[in-house]
Amino acid sequence: MKSLVFLADGFEECEALVTVDLLRRAGITVDMVSINDQLMVHGSHGVQIKADLLLKDADISAYDVVILPGGKVGTANLDKCDAVKKAVLAHYNAGKLTCAICAAPSVLGHLGILKDKYYTCFPSFHDESYGGKFMMVPAVADGNVVTGRGMSASLEFAREILKKLIGDKELAKVEYGVQYYR
Repeated sequence: MKSLVFLADGFEECEALVTVDLLRRAGITVDMVSINDQLMVHGSHGVQIKADLLLKDADISAYDVVILPGGKVGTANLDKCDAVKKAVLAHYNAGKLTCAICAAPSVLGHLGILKDKYYTCFPSFHDESYGGKFMMVPAVADGNVVTGRGMSASLEFAREILKKLIGDKELAKVEYGVQYYR
């Protein structure tokens, strides 16, 4: 099982890293992929992350999961990157798990991926033109799409992704390891 997290300058650090952390705890390979021309990516709160590889060197078709963290600036950078949009749409159309949190579900909305889907996002990024059913909840899974509302929902977002990838017993081990509670 391989997953990819797109990192663009201005990404929301917790949304990316909490998700990476929980997936890796579950034994899932996660590559952080910079959409820039360099591995260093600047988060929305001044945290710099060194990605694992550059977008130009990534074979997106080899991944089972793609994840788009939010952040207003990071999302705008993802949304104006044609290579990211092309890859995300191809990934989704192949029936693979496609995930976005906070502002980033707007990228999915612009691509038509949210049509007839239940989804969530940062409320000001919801738009009726997406054609889906917006829900004011921390995270939503609908078919091969998982969305999260914002930074404080990062754990729930990652859990929804894991629910699609691993069994209940494995999920319980990850939850115990981070002392998850309801």
